[in-house]
Amino acid sequence: MSTRPAASSDHDIPLRKPNLEFDASIPRHWMNGNAFATHFFNGLNLVFPDGERFFVKAVHDQLAHISDPVLLRQAKEFAAQEGQHANQHEKYFECLRAQGYRIDGFLRRFHRFFVWTNRWPAPLRLAMTAGAEHYTAVLGAGAIEEFELLADADPTMRKLIIWHATEEVEHKAVAFDVLRATHPSYLLRITGFVIATIALFGWSFAGTRMLLKQDRITRHDVAAQRKLALARDDGRGLARIRAGIRAYFRRDFHPSEHDHLELARRRLGEVLPQFAS
Repeated sequence: MSTRPAASSDHDIPLRKPNLEFDASIPRHWMNGNAFATHFFNGLNLVFPDGERFFVKAVHDQLAHISDPVLLRQAKEFAAQEGQHANQHEKYFECLRAQGYRIDGFLRRFHRFFVWTNRWPAPLRLAMTAGAEHYTAVLGAGAIEEFELLADADPTMRKLIIWHATEEVEHKAVAFDVLRATHPSYLLRITGFVIATIALFGWSFAGTRMLLKQDRITRHDVAAQRKLALARDDGRGLARIRAGIRAYFRRDFHPSEHDHLELARRRLGEVLPQFAS
């Protein structure tokens, strides 16, 4: 039932398996010593594995309805990349546990949410996936563009972020193209995006708060560190997210209208030379 949208890219989406060691050398506050900035990323880390398995299933459930061979190939490549992301982020969980963070109760609650949402109608799950993938692409592009902000981050975590960001840029249009090819409803797209916004940021911020609370950091210090983290990129991160939201609501929006692929792959080669193009 599908034809590939004209705006879609035909590039390959390669599977990479970085050999990252999440060991005791990673400090508790690995993002420039800033607890808030660290736990913002850690909060995202906590929802990535089950979230990415949700994305894979949502796209996989549409494979029988994709007739275009390029889009079908990219859908399968998308699944391979997302599966590897889930594996790597779960490896990092052991580091958080070794640092004394109690994360398993949160992970169980999120997994129950994950199981529940996987019972929702397939078109809605796909629309949620396309919406969430838009956010990961926007965040990934931000990490690539503001590469220098990661200079003082722990080297292993910098590699994890840039590797993941690069692959989010590579496959950012896949779920959107599958949605547009199989269920081309603007209302469905926006409904899925709204739900994805609430779920992604609701759960990741809940994880951030949980970790900050376990650090026993006062609200005053958290506010100061949040202010410092926002000032470090001069507000560009929030502006990028707001612009991404506005763009997604346009009827003629397509993820390929902003091209970060070449820059992303160059940055990846800088931190993980074995993947240099």
